[in-house]
Amino acid sequence: MNSAARLILGCSLLAVAAPSAAVQDPATASPQASAHDRLFRLFQQSDEAYLDRNPLQALYRGDYRYADRVGDLYSDAHFQAEKAAAEHDLAALGAIPRRELNADDQLAYDVFEFQTKDTLRSLQPDLLPLTEARPMNHFYGLHTEYPTISSGTGGAPYATVADYEKGLKRNQDFAKNVDEAIVQWRKGEAEGVVDTRLTVRNMIEQLDSQLKLKAEDSPYWGPIKAFPKDMAAADRARLTEAYRASIRTVIYPALQRLHDFLKNDYLGHARDGVGLKYMKGGNRLYAYLVQSTTTLPMTPEQIHQLGLSEVARITKDFDKVRTEVGFKGTLQQFFDYMRTSPRFQPKSRAQLQNDFYRIRTAVDAKVPQYFSLVPKTPLVIRPYPPYREKFEAGGSYDAGTPDGSRPGTFYFNAYDLPARFTWEETTLFLHEGEPGHHFQISLAQEDKALPNFMRFGGNTAYVEGWALYAETLGYDMGFYKDPYQRFGTLNDEMLRAMRLVVDTGIHAKGWTRDQSIAYFLSHSGESRTDATAEVERYIAIPSQAVAYKLGSLKIQELRERAKAALGPRFDIREFHAQVLGSGALPLAILEAKIDRWIASKKAS
Repeated sequence: MNSAARLILGCSLLAVAAPSAAVQDPATASPQASAHDRLFRLFQQSDEAYLDRNPLQALYRGDYRYADRVGDLYSDAHFQAEKAAAEHDLAALGAIPRRELNADDQLAYDVFEFQTKDTLRSLQPDLLPLTEARPMNHFYGLHTEYPTISSGTGGAPYATVADYEKGLKRNQDFAKNVDEAIVQWRKGEAEGVVDTRLTVRNMIEQLDSQLKLKAEDSPYWGPIKAFPKDMAAADRARLTEAYRASIRTVIYPALQRLHDFLKNDYLGHARDGVGLKYMKGGNRLYAYLVQSTTTLPMTPEQIHQLGLSEVARITKDFDKVRTEVGFKGTLQQFFDYMRTSPRFQPKSRAQLQNDFYRIRTAVDAKVPQYFSLVPKTPLVIRPYPPYREKFEAGGSYDAGTPDGSRPGTFYFNAYDLPARFTWEETTLFLHEGEPGHHFQISLAQEDKALPNFMRFGGNTAYVEGWALYAETLGYDMGFYKDPYQRFGTLNDEMLRAMRLVVDTGIHAKGWTRDQSIAYFLSHSGESRTDATAEVERYIAIPSQAVAYKLGSLKIQELRERAKAALGPRFDIREFHAQVLGSGALPLAILEAKIDRWIASKKAS
């Protein structure tokens, strides 16, 4: 993530929804019901109502009961209902005696409580107007996610005539949501809460890229190009015309309305300062966001100082690589060499894809030494579609479905090939593919013993922290003996350290876009293309990028703690099973779990 599951952050909070009046409240369930049964009834009812209100999340899971809807993603009613849901669920949870639960159930109780309290905090009157007024950006938004969902290779199924009919209904819902987003943007204008000119210009360019395509060349036409073989000719002909009409009269007009509003109205009201510091209420919002994203009680200043310390440490490791390969110039000249030498530039998209397949084979051979738990969900490797690639990171991961009917997908970026480097391929695959996001997300989804909010939910610090930790396993697996590949993983580690400095620099200290890009180029081998995309990402989604390093440092700290405490009894496979075996946990809850495991091992 890079995106772990490409969730639409601006559209769906990690909220839990109130059960309908016809469903029994877990808090008033039969007194004969055990605490366990009441707890899991709450989890089940909350999750069911959540999916009914957020049908796109069901699509991502492979649950197609609501496949004819996008849902109500942006309206005031949506956010107020989410607030009521969180309040209801906290009350119901509080009526269940935690002391009567076993250790696994207490863990689930704690995670549910943590997430629901955080959701409720985000929906309070001092914060909600600051987020609902900015419903989309160039990094997360329905305008870029919906084409992938509807392409025939995304979340929506196209296996039957009914699936195609549902797709037509979804298109109508998409257009309604675009108009509702415009309403929220207008409300933000009136209240003085607006996004940055940079972000708005990027969205306009994204919309230009889509609108210039003929209907038949758009992602929305993908299902028509791939009709099921057993579909009748009459249905094919009818659906072909229906989809052509839907693209031309529903989807494209909605995209055009969004484009024209952003270009002709909103851009003129957008702010110049790229950091939240320059937005009304921005300092308050950013202080909340860094704690929500990291799941830790840290301030922006603490994170900034930690980042400076990590940058200094990794710089010394870079210099060791420079010396090892015999480069005679300065470290800055070494960075320039690594980012400009044709030796490290892939010659084609095909070469990039073949390199990742080769790396996957090498990783698969090492996995049994480090993991007792491996997912059943298959993994495929694909380049980003052209309409997305310019604004994407170097790679990302889209989750598959728990039953394996849709594989997990590792996307790599082939835009501007001279800015892609062979030395970054190994660490990128370890992060986005195996054993990074694909292992963690797939194992959680496949574990039916977990409640759904733990199977499919999560937090950035854990999810991205695990993926960054997975990169460090390349040392154990022997992939970084080559100094240039080691440079690649150091460069990615430096990227995550610089994020602590730059994200907080932008949003808490007022750094400019150009100042932030210059910091990247002077401290790493990042290309200007990647550095620009990174900085513009932090501008669009404040705080998300700081969670990677903090999550990874916590997992590394817990591993060293377990090794020191258990000595020869420490088993790396067992440690990984403990970290991965309960879904994505807030970091304090993960730490408590590992401490309990260490104590139990010592006592046995």
